[in-house]
Amino acid sequence: MTEQPVPEPVSIEATADGAARIRWVDSLSEGSLREAIGAVSAGVETALREHHRVEAFVPVEDETGQRIATWAGLRREGVRRDAGGDRVVLARLRDDPPLSDGNGFRAMLNSFLPRKRAIGQMLVRDADDRVLMCRLTYKKDWDLPGGVVEVGESPRLATSRELAEELGIDVTAGTLLLTDWLPSWSGWDDAICLVFDGGQHDPSIVESMVFEEREIRDAAFLTLDEIAERSADFTHRRVAATLANLAGRGQLDASGSDGPSPGTVGGRGSVGGGADLDGSAYTESGRP
Repeated sequence: MTEQPVPEPVSIEATADGAARIRWVDSLSEGSLREAIGAVSAGVETALREHHRVEAFVPVEDETGQRIATWAGLRREGVRRDAGGDRVVLARLRDDPPLSDGNGFRAMLNSFLPRKRAIGQMLVRDADDRVLMCRLTYKKDWDLPGGVVEVGESPRLATSRELAEELGIDVTAGTLLLTDWLPSWSGWDDAICLVFDGGQHDPSIVESMVFEEREIRDAAFLTLDEIAERSADFTHRRVAATLANLAGRGQLDASGSDGPSPGTVGGRGSVGGGADLDGSAYTESGRP
Protein backbone atom coordinates (compact mmCIF):
# COMPACT_ATOMS: atom_id res chain seq x y z
CA MET A 1 0.00 0.00 0.00
CA THR A 2 1.44 3.31 -1.10
CA GLU A 3 1.49 6.04 1.51
CA GLN A 4 0.00 9.37 0.50
CA PRO A 5 2.37 12.35 0.86
CA VAL A 6 1.66 14.59 3.80
CA PRO A 7 1.12 18.19 2.62
CA GLU A 8 3.34 20.92 4.03
CA PRO A 9 1.43 22.98 6.62
CA VAL A 10 2.45 26.25 4.90
CA SER A 11 2.95 26.72 1.17
CA ILE A 12 4.14 29.66 -0.92
CA GLU A 13 3.26 30.28 -4.55
CA ALA A 14 4.54 33.06 -6.82
CA THR A 15 1.89 35.23 -8.47
CA ALA A 16 1.96 36.75 -11.94
CA ASP A 17 2.87 40.20 -10.60
CA GLY A 18 5.91 38.98 -8.69
CA ALA A 19 4.29 38.73 -5.28
CA ALA A 20 3.92 35.58 -3.19
CA ARG A 21 0.69 33.94 -2.10
CA ILE A 22 0.89 32.14 1.24
CA ARG A 23 -1.52 29.38 2.23
CA TRP A 24 -1.78 26.95 5.12
CA VAL A 25 -3.68 23.75 5.70
CA ASP A 26 -6.92 23.84 7.68
CA SER A 27 -5.46 21.60 10.38
CA LEU A 28 -2.99 24.34 11.26
CA SER A 29 -5.85 26.59 12.35
CA GLU A 30 -7.32 23.79 14.43
CA GLY A 31 -4.20 23.26 16.57
CA SER A 32 -2.15 25.54 18.77
CA LEU A 33 -2.63 29.18 17.82
CA ARG A 34 0.92 30.02 18.89
CA GLU A 35 2.37 27.26 16.69
CA ALA A 36 0.18 28.28 13.76
CA ILE A 37 1.30 31.91 14.02
CA GLY A 38 4.93 30.78 14.24
CA ALA A 39 4.63 28.59 11.15
CA VAL A 40 2.92 31.24 9.03
CA SER A 41 5.30 33.94 10.30
CA ALA A 42 8.27 31.82 9.22
CA GLY A 43 6.65 31.33 5.81
CA VAL A 44 6.15 35.08 5.45
CA GLU A 45 9.81 35.77 6.24
CA THR A 46 10.90 33.12 3.75
CA ALA A 47 8.67 34.55 1.01
CA LEU A 48 9.96 38.10 1.52
CA ARG A 49 13.52 37.01 0.78
CA GLU A 50 12.58 36.60 -2.87
CA HIS A 51 9.38 38.62 -3.28
CA HIS A 52 8.50 42.26 -2.66
CA ARG A 53 5.07 41.33 -1.30
CA VAL A 54 3.45 38.36 0.39
CA GLU A 55 -0.33 38.06 0.63
CA ALA A 56 -3.00 35.75 1.98
CA PHE A 57 -6.67 35.41 1.05
CA VAL A 58 -8.65 34.24 4.08
CA PRO A 59 -12.42 33.50 4.01
CA VAL A 60 -14.36 36.26 5.80
CA GLU A 61 -15.94 33.69 8.11
CA ASP A 62 -12.54 32.27 9.15
CA GLU A 63 -11.79 34.47 12.16
CA THR A 64 -9.03 32.17 13.40
CA GLY A 65 -7.29 32.27 10.03
CA GLN A 66 -7.46 36.07 10.02
CA ARG A 67 -5.99 36.18 13.51
CA ILE A 68 -3.14 33.90 12.44
CA ALA A 69 -2.41 36.07 9.42
CA THR A 70 -2.38 39.37 11.29
CA TRP A 71 -0.23 38.11 14.16
CA ALA A 72 2.13 36.66 11.55
CA GLY A 73 2.68 40.25 10.39
CA LEU A 74 0.20 40.63 7.54
CA ARG A 75 -1.95 43.76 7.42
CA ARG A 76 -5.59 43.68 6.47
CA GLU A 77 -6.14 45.50 3.15
CA GLY A 78 -9.81 44.84 2.44
CA VAL A 79 -12.30 42.24 1.22
CA ARG A 80 -12.18 40.63 -2.21
CA ARG A 81 -15.68 39.74 -3.35
CA ASP A 82 -16.00 36.54 -5.34
CA ALA A 83 -18.73 34.20 -6.48
CA GLY A 84 -17.05 31.40 -4.55
CA GLY A 85 -17.09 33.38 -1.32
CA ASP A 86 -15.70 36.66 -0.05
CA ARG A 87 -12.11 36.67 1.20
CA VAL A 88 -10.16 39.05 3.41
CA VAL A 89 -6.95 40.23 1.73
CA LEU A 90 -3.97 40.52 4.07
CA ALA A 91 -0.43 41.38 2.99
CA ARG A 92 3.02 42.55 4.02
CA LEU A 93 5.60 44.38 1.92
CA ARG A 94 9.31 43.72 2.19
CA ASP A 95 9.99 47.19 3.56
CA ASP A 96 7.16 47.14 6.14
CA PRO A 97 8.56 47.33 9.67
CA PRO A 98 8.23 44.05 11.60
CA LEU A 99 5.84 43.55 14.50
CA SER A 100 8.76 43.87 16.90
CA ASP A 101 8.98 47.51 15.82
CA GLY A 102 6.45 49.83 17.45
CA ASN A 103 5.45 51.39 14.11
CA GLY A 104 4.93 47.97 12.57
CA PHE A 105 2.86 46.74 15.50
CA ARG A 106 0.62 49.83 15.45
CA ALA A 107 0.20 49.61 11.69
CA MET A 108 -0.89 45.99 11.99
CA LEU A 109 -3.47 46.85 14.66
CA ASN A 110 -4.69 49.86 12.72
CA SER A 111 -5.30 47.71 9.66
CA PHE A 112 -8.07 45.66 11.27
CA LEU A 113 -9.42 47.57 14.28
CA PRO A 114 -13.00 48.85 13.80
CA ARG A 115 -13.47 52.23 12.15
CA LYS A 116 -16.60 54.37 12.39
CA ARG A 117 -17.87 56.55 9.60
CA ALA A 118 -18.32 60.12 10.85
CA ILE A 119 -20.89 62.57 9.53
CA GLY A 120 -20.82 66.28 10.32
CA GLN A 121 -24.05 68.28 10.19
CA MET A 122 -24.92 71.84 11.11
CA LEU A 123 -27.92 73.34 12.88
CA VAL A 124 -28.54 76.68 11.13
CA ARG A 125 -31.57 78.63 12.38
CA ASP A 126 -33.43 81.83 11.60
CA ALA A 127 -34.81 84.32 14.14
CA ASP A 128 -37.95 82.18 14.56
CA ASP A 129 -35.83 79.09 15.30
CA ARG A 130 -36.81 77.44 12.05
CA VAL A 131 -34.07 75.06 10.93
CA LEU A 132 -32.26 75.03 7.58
CA MET A 133 -32.96 71.73 5.84
CA CYS A 134 -31.86 70.37 2.47
CA ARG A 135 -33.76 68.31 -0.07
CA LEU A 136 -31.27 65.78 -1.41
CA THR A 137 -31.03 64.22 -4.87
CA TYR A 138 -30.32 60.67 -3.71
CA LYS A 139 -33.24 60.24 -1.31
CA LYS A 140 -36.73 61.61 -0.85
CA ASP A 141 -36.24 62.86 2.69
CA TRP A 142 -34.96 66.27 3.71
CA ASP A 143 -31.93 66.41 5.99
CA LEU A 144 -29.67 68.81 7.86
CA PRO A 145 -26.83 70.25 5.76
CA GLY A 146 -23.48 68.52 6.08
CA GLY A 147 -21.76 65.37 4.93
CA VAL A 148 -19.17 62.66 5.50
CA VAL A 149 -15.92 63.51 7.27
CA GLU A 150 -12.89 62.53 5.19
CA VAL A 151 -10.13 60.35 6.64
CA GLY A 152 -7.82 62.48 8.76
CA GLU A 153 -10.13 65.51 8.59
CA SER A 154 -11.45 67.51 11.54
CA PRO A 155 -15.23 66.93 11.89
CA ARG A 156 -15.75 70.61 12.67
CA LEU A 157 -13.85 71.77 9.56
CA ALA A 158 -15.49 69.05 7.46
CA THR A 159 -18.95 70.33 8.34
CA SER A 160 -18.12 73.88 7.26
CA ARG A 161 -16.46 72.50 4.11
CA GLU A 162 -19.58 70.54 3.19
CA LEU A 163 -21.78 73.66 3.46
CA ALA A 164 -19.34 75.59 1.29
CA GLU A 165 -19.20 72.83 -1.33
CA GLU A 166 -22.88 71.89 -1.43
CA LEU A 167 -24.61 75.20 -0.65
CA GLY A 168 -21.97 77.78 -1.53
CA ILE A 169 -22.14 79.50 1.86
CA ASP A 170 -19.40 80.14 4.42
CA VAL A 171 -20.63 79.23 7.90
CA THR A 172 -18.24 78.36 10.70
CA ALA A 173 -19.21 75.28 12.71
CA GLY A 174 -19.47 76.31 16.36
CA THR A 175 -20.31 74.38 19.50
CA LEU A 176 -20.90 70.63 19.25
CA LEU A 177 -24.57 70.25 20.16
CA LEU A 178 -25.25 66.56 19.67
CA THR A 179 -23.55 63.21 19.07
CA ASP A 180 -25.96 60.78 17.41
CA TRP A 181 -25.25 57.12 16.65
CA LEU A 182 -26.86 55.79 13.46
CA PRO A 183 -27.28 52.01 13.12
CA SER A 184 -26.75 50.20 9.82
CA TRP A 185 -29.46 51.22 7.38
CA SER A 186 -30.35 50.67 3.72
CA GLY A 187 -26.90 49.50 2.64
CA TRP A 188 -24.98 51.95 4.85
CA ASP A 189 -22.75 50.84 7.73
CA ASP A 190 -23.37 52.39 11.13
CA ALA A 191 -22.03 55.89 11.72
CA ILE A 192 -21.57 58.66 14.25
CA CYS A 193 -23.30 61.95 13.39
CA LEU A 194 -21.97 65.13 15.01
CA VAL A 195 -24.28 68.15 14.90
CA PHE A 196 -22.60 71.56 15.30
CA ASP A 197 -24.21 74.91 15.97
CA GLY A 198 -24.28 77.16 12.91
CA GLY A 199 -25.96 80.09 14.66
CA GLN A 200 -28.86 82.26 13.52
CA HIS A 201 -29.08 83.71 10.01
CA ASP A 202 -31.54 85.73 7.99
CA PRO A 203 -33.77 83.49 5.82
CA SER A 204 -32.50 85.40 2.76
CA ILE A 205 -29.30 83.37 3.02
CA VAL A 206 -31.11 80.70 0.99
CA GLU A 207 -31.35 83.09 -1.95
CA SER A 208 -27.55 83.42 -2.05
CA MET A 209 -26.93 79.67 -2.09
CA VAL A 210 -25.36 77.90 -5.06
CA PHE A 211 -26.44 74.26 -4.93
CA GLU A 212 -24.19 71.35 -5.81
CA GLU A 213 -26.64 69.91 -8.35
CA ARG A 214 -25.48 66.33 -7.96
CA GLU A 215 -26.52 66.32 -4.30
CA ILE A 216 -28.84 69.23 -3.45
CA ARG A 217 -32.25 69.93 -5.00
CA ASP A 218 -33.52 72.59 -2.63
CA ALA A 219 -33.05 74.19 0.78
CA ALA A 220 -35.43 75.96 3.14
CA PHE A 221 -35.94 76.98 6.75
CA LEU A 222 -38.57 74.66 8.26
CA THR A 223 -40.44 74.39 11.52
CA LEU A 224 -40.17 71.19 13.53
CA ASP A 225 -43.64 70.14 12.34
CA GLU A 226 -42.63 70.71 8.72
CA ILE A 227 -39.48 68.66 9.28
CA ALA A 228 -41.64 65.82 10.59
CA GLU A 229 -43.63 65.92 7.34
CA ARG A 230 -40.65 66.04 4.98
CA SER A 231 -37.96 64.01 6.77
CA ALA A 232 -37.37 60.48 8.02
CA ASP A 233 -38.52 59.91 11.59
CA PHE A 234 -34.96 59.54 12.86
CA THR A 235 -33.94 62.83 11.24
CA HIS A 236 -36.87 64.57 12.96
CA ARG A 237 -35.80 63.04 16.28
CA ARG A 238 -32.22 64.21 15.75
CA VAL A 239 -33.27 67.78 14.97
CA ALA A 240 -35.69 67.85 17.91
CA ALA A 241 -32.99 66.56 20.27
CA THR A 242 -30.49 69.11 18.98
CA LEU A 243 -32.92 72.00 19.49
CA ALA A 244 -33.78 70.75 22.97
CA ASN A 245 -30.10 70.48 23.85
CA LEU A 246 -29.45 74.00 22.56
CA ALA A 247 -32.38 75.43 24.53
CA GLY A 248 -31.49 73.48 27.66
CA ARG A 249 -27.97 74.86 27.67
CA GLY A 250 -29.16 78.39 26.96
CA GLN A 251 -26.82 78.91 24.02
CA LEU A 252 -28.55 80.56 21.10
CA ASP A 253 -25.50 81.58 19.10
CA ALA A 254 -22.48 79.93 17.55
CA SER A 255 -19.93 81.10 20.11
CA GLY A 256 -17.35 78.45 19.28
CA SER A 257 -16.97 77.63 22.98
CA ASP A 258 -16.42 74.15 24.30
CA GLY A 259 -19.26 71.68 24.01
CA PRO A 260 -21.01 69.85 26.83
CA SER A 261 -19.01 68.10 29.49
CA PRO A 262 -17.69 64.68 28.44
CA GLY A 263 -19.80 61.75 29.55
CA THR A 264 -23.19 63.45 29.23
CA VAL A 265 -25.35 60.60 27.99
CA GLY A 266 -29.00 60.53 27.04
CA GLY A 267 -31.12 58.09 29.04
CA ARG A 268 -33.45 56.53 26.48
CA GLY A 269 -31.06 57.10 23.58
CA SER A 270 -28.22 55.30 25.30
CA VAL A 271 -30.15 52.16 26.15
CA GLY A 272 -32.15 51.54 23.01
CA GLY A 273 -34.85 54.19 22.70
CA GLY A 274 -35.20 57.16 20.39
CA ALA A 275 -33.54 60.53 20.77
CA ASP A 276 -33.96 62.29 24.08
CA LEU A 277 -35.65 65.67 24.18
CA ASP A 278 -34.23 66.72 27.54
CA GLY A 279 -31.09 68.46 26.33
CA SER A 280 -28.82 65.41 26.46
CA ALA A 281 -25.68 65.46 24.33
CA TYR A 282 -25.89 61.86 23.07
CA THR A 283 -28.72 60.12 21.20
CA GLU A 284 -29.40 57.09 19.02
CA SER A 285 -32.11 58.56 16.80
CA GLY A 286 -32.04 55.68 14.32
CA ARG A 287 -33.24 53.17 16.91
CA PRO A 288 -37.01 52.82 17.34
